[in-house]
Amino acid sequence: MPKKLYVGNLSWETGDAGLEEAFSRFGAITEAKVITDRDSGRSRGFGFVTFEDSDAAMAAMGELDGSDLGGRTIKVNEANDRPKGGSRGPRY
Repeated sequence: MPKKLYVGNLSWETGDAGLEEAFSRFGAITEAKVITDRDSGRSRGFGFVTFEDSDAAMAAMGELDGSDLGGRTIKVNEANDRPKGGSRGPRY
């Protein structure tokens, strides 16, 4: 069963390939994506890694949470899916 991880506190230089490289030793990855600002294209400092297997994801989370990646101490958690549809609050 696929499992998605949130990876926070990424360095500005870490891209999709660097994120995938850091996590791939734990198992097969279906997607590694660093989130970028829509206007500037610059990294927002976090991303997501989706593993094919939840055991591999949990092993990666246990070993890489609090580790160094690109000179920064990263935070790795299980990703929470956003609720589908609806509003995120009033817009004034």
